[in-house]
Amino acid sequence: MTPDSVYIFRFGKDDLNNRIIVRYGHGWTGRQKIKEIDLLLHKQRHPRIFKTEHGLLKYLESHLSSHEEKVDDLGLDK
Repeated sequence: MTPDSVYIFRFGKDDLNNRIIVRYGHGWTGRQKIKEIDLLLHKQRHPRIFKTEHGLLKYLESHLSSHEEKVDDLGLDK
């Protein structure tokens, strides 16, 4: 077996302080398997940790409607 690998994706407008950290490994067949996904948004001190992509997408979908309401209230374009 090989040691775990880490992929870091940084995004954002100003300081690029938003990030997703994906920890993954390889099985004996060579297939990649995600072990953990860490999501750090909006200067949070503690990242949200997900075991699967489904959990991450569910979290983001739940917060999408509240974010869209804030944008509409401020009158900002997306």
